[in-house]
Amino acid sequence: MDEARAREVLAAAEVLPGPAREARLLALGENAVFAAGDLVVKVGRDAELLGRAGRELAVAVWLEEAGVPAVRAARPEALTVDGHPVTVWHRLPDAVRPAEPRDVAELLRLVHALPSPSFALPPRELLGGVERWLRLAGDAIAPADAAYLRERRDGFATAAAALTPHLPPGPIHGDALPRNAHVGPDGPVLVDLETFSADLREHDLVVMALSRDRYGLPAEAYDAFTAAYGWDVREWDGCAVLRGARETASCAWVAQHAPSNPKALAEFERRVASLRDGDPTVRWYPF
Repeated sequence: MDEARAREVLAAAEVLPGPAREARLLALGENAVFAAGDLVVKVGRDAELLGRAGRELAVAVWLEEAGVPAVRAARPEALTVDGHPVTVWHRLPDAVRPAEPRDVAELLRLVHALPSPSFALPPRELLGGVERWLRLAGDAIAPADAAYLRERRDGFATAAAALTPHLPPGPIHGDALPRNAHVGPDGPVLVDLETFSADLREHDLVVMALSRDRYGLPAEAYDAFTAAYGWDVREWDGCAVLRGARETASCAWVAQHAPSNPKALAEFERRVASLRDGDPTVRWYPF
């Protein structure tokens, strides 16, 4: 779905007060995200995303009822327009500063204190996309690397299923990074609710531990995160398993871009080599 097609769907949805051509495109990926006035509209890539869009709206309503700061739905249900899911949201005020790991920790404490909602949340399928990403990579990556990642996926999936958690399982954000928090005049709020799941709470905490170890997050920023949350997931003996699973998924995710992007291929090869070498100190770069 390109921008022109997304604008056609946006216009047909008739959810904005003004012309769709005047809406500002904020992002274009699985969703095209447009802003106009006090509203933000997400146009999904295809009908397969309708269920996820509906669940994201249900999560938003549930978080609002629970008093958790998060994006708020302007319409309670997703629309289907020409086969595309369309959801409408209240636009957040401008950020007063970039979100930091400690902001994420404060929000996670609230989410992790919640009981399960009345509707079903899926498990966190961290490794579920590996096969698709490797298939999209095709011949751009070495067959031996693809086989290695499939073997890692299977091993970590089995190991993760046998973990004994330190925290009580329940609702999690699923992708708890600073990019998914927004700090407005009233403080931090959660955004991008599509990955909400019901699973080990440790999933949300391993994200930041991996950011520290692989992506260059300063130690003091990580320490502020653990201080705000109240616990360091690295103290848990299952941390290495969830970290390994996330590293496997992150490596395979980059692979899908390798056929058209030499930088992605180079980053993929850096990542898979560090996994083969068992070297947790090799720096990975966001892609």
